[in-house]
Amino acid sequence: CMNYMFPVSYAWGNFSILAVGIWAIVQRDSLDAIMMFLTGLLLTVLTDIIHISIFYPPNNYLTDVKRFSIGMAIFSLLLKPVSCYLVYRMYRERGGE
Repeated sequence: CMNYMFPVSYAWGNFSILAVGIWAIVQRDSLDAIMMFLTGLLLTVLTDIIHISIFYPPNNYLTDVKRFSIGMAIFSLLLKPVSCYLVYRMYRERGGE
């Protein structure tokens, strides 16, 4: 999101899942909130892969800022399966099947 290399949908998707995650943490007794958060995380894994693969710039136009932004997007993508596992454990603790 730092240098507008990705479209606005990348930022909206990730920030909206962040908001749902905060809601899921605050609502400790809600299974719906944690399920929406888990579903949203899984969906953003797919959309992040699509965004990174489509909007990756060619080497001619790869500046340091773009390289850093792509690196952070890839790092975020690599951490999302870990987040999904932790959210799934939280779902199981709250009584989900």
